[in-house]
Amino acid sequence: MSTSTLRRLIIGLLIAAAVAAFFVLDLGRYLSLDYLHAQHAALLAWRSEQPLIATASFFAVYVLATALSVPGAVVLTLAAGAIFGLWWGLLIVSFASTLGATGAFLAARYLLRGMIEARYGDRLRAINAGIERDGAFYLFTLRLVPLFPFFLINLLMGLTAMPARRFFWVSQIGMLAGTAVYVNAGTQLAQLRSLAGILSPGLIGAFVLLGVFPYLARGLVNAARARKVYRGFRRPTRFDRNLIVIGAGSGGLVSAYIAAAVRAKVTLIEKHQMGGDCLNTGCVPSKALIRSAKYASQLRRAGEFGFDKVAGEANFAKVMDRVARIVEAIAPHDSVERFSGLGVECVLGEARLVDPWTVEVNGRRLSARNIILATGAEPFVPPIPGLREVGYLSSDTVWQLREQPQRLIVLGGGPIGSELTQAFARLGSHVTQIEMLPRLLAREDPEVSQLVIDRFRAEGVDVRVNTQARAVIVENGEKFLVCESAGREERVAFDAILVAVGRVARLQGFGLEELGIKAGRTMVVNEFLQTSFPNLYAVGDVVGPFQFTHTAAHMAWYATVNSLFSPLLALRGGPFKVDYSVIPWATFTEPEVARVGLNETEAQEKGIAYEVVRYPLDDLDRAIADGEAHGFVKVLTVPGKDRILGVTIVGEHAGDLLAEYVLAMKHRIGLNKILGTIHIYPTLAEANKYAAGLWKQAHKPERLLRHVERFHTWRRA
Repeated sequence: MSTSTLRRLIIGLLIAAAVAAFFVLDLGRYLSLDYLHAQHAALLAWRSEQPLIATASFFAVYVLATALSVPGAVVLTLAAGAIFGLWWGLLIVSFASTLGATGAFLAARYLLRGMIEARYGDRLRAINAGIERDGAFYLFTLRLVPLFPFFLINLLMGLTAMPARRFFWVSQIGMLAGTAVYVNAGTQLAQLRSLAGILSPGLIGAFVLLGVFPYLARGLVNAARARKVYRGFRRPTRFDRNLIVIGAGSGGLVSAYIAAAVRAKVTLIEKHQMGGDCLNTGCVPSKALIRSAKYASQLRRAGEFGFDKVAGEANFAKVMDRVARIVEAIAPHDSVERFSGLGVECVLGEARLVDPWTVEVNGRRLSARNIILATGAEPFVPPIPGLREVGYLSSDTVWQLREQPQRLIVLGGGPIGSELTQAFARLGSHVTQIEMLPRLLAREDPEVSQLVIDRFRAEGVDVRVNTQARAVIVENGEKFLVCESAGREERVAFDAILVAVGRVARLQGFGLEELGIKAGRTMVVNEFLQTSFPNLYAVGDVVGPFQFTHTAAHMAWYATVNSLFSPLLALRGGPFKVDYSVIPWATFTEPEVARVGLNETEAQEKGIAYEVVRYPLDDLDRAIADGEAHGFVKVLTVPGKDRILGVTIVGEHAGDLLAEYVLAMKHRIGLNKILGTIHIYPTLAEANKYAAGLWKQAHKPERLLRHVERFHTWRRA
């Protein structure tokens, strides 16, 4: 046992002994109203004869009783008024109660906080973030209402990260009103026959009003801030509609859908194509291309599955035509016709904010109480000399290709760059992938990156990491990328270059600058998705931090509900804070990579303790039967606890397999529950059960099993 642990144990035992002594010796009888009545005259005489000793003794007893959280604080407060009078008694109790409360606060922090953090670390981090932001406000509110047990507030606040100094002064001010009521009641001790007489219904109501006052005050402060923000703008006397949504990608479509579903009048504006990037240039076309490329890969593996003389050659133009047909087939899901049928007014045109409530489009001015910006993102083009002059492809423009580039350079080793790298290589291009970082898919664990790199190289991709693109040049009609690796300059010839080094928020052309809306690389929003104007919200890729279609849809719910129901949400304490706690994603390379929550790299960077269980998919019956026995399921859990911190899956249909863990993390289901769930045999989903089984095996109850072994031995005898 460490010295600090021993010290905590000793202090805890001393506090427990003191509290036990209070009850065993029945010291509570001295802190009753009857005793105070009986000893009132003697206490007054003591104060008159020895005022300093009486004051110091009373102060010390009050601090000790409050610090130990024993019953009697109410009677002691009455006694202060009865013995010392209103003003002197109020001064004594005000400081004694705050010192005692701070003592209880510090004791809880010293004795219990480490244990609570070890067990509930991630939840406590979220609470501490709220305490850092609004802790003083909430503590002040709780102190104003005596219906909340003060000793419980002291102990619970000690488990948070609130600074002791802030706890002291907020408690000092917050308890003053209640203290004054009790001390004043103590000055009328002769007429006071029960504690119930102190808090009449009227007085309780007054305290409740005091408790509500900070919320009213915050509302007034917010109103004053809004008045300042909107200064210079004239608010319409009435609005044409409840909501305007700018951008018909995932975030905008879901926002409009929800608004129409709750019978709000909503207008959706899109300047280009309904469905946004995901349908037209992102998720849908890329997955259609990946499917054709996978088929090309499987044709080359025909002998592995027992087929002879199987051959096939990709017709690139036909492949790209198929991609276009897939987009066309899915487009009705996001069409003007569908959303108009749902009750959404759809307008095609360029939207521009005239003021915080008015949007100009196609020469019309539309007004709404709230506006949601879902303008998305676009490919980032790095300032590489010669790149723009020679010409380049991006994830937006590559779908117009009908002639396959024989030599393709892909700049970028993230999800988009990696998916397109493998697809083009499988369709027959010679692909060189350039990544400036030490590995591909840098957000994943190193072993994941290495598996992907090994597969790419096995399929003929020239993967170059730690390589910086310096310039694009043309010599004798030949295009070259000049790059640098380990201090050496290299030249890579190419026919086409595809830029996939990330995406940047679309912030230009919507009138944001004229209104002074804050934006950096992305739109700046608060935890409710509000911009600097409270009625203007932003969702999706224009905000980040996760540029995924499903995240944009997730954010859209918060923004739409917060905007449409703000008066009603005030009754629950305010709008909903967007929840990013369980965000899954997948990279659709082969092997496919899917993740939710922490991986080992992030856990180590953040100093979060974890255990890891790893199930290799080359052991799974269905993966072996399918000829796809590669990859793994890796689960991070809290040490010694059945609570999932994060999961990474690498292998066939990893994104589909991950859904079970997303559900588990969202609803705090542990691996025991997954192990106890029937999984169909033979399926890839059994990998989740087997991973849970490995965790269970590592946490089997050895002591219990020894007793069970003795039981079976006895049964055999």
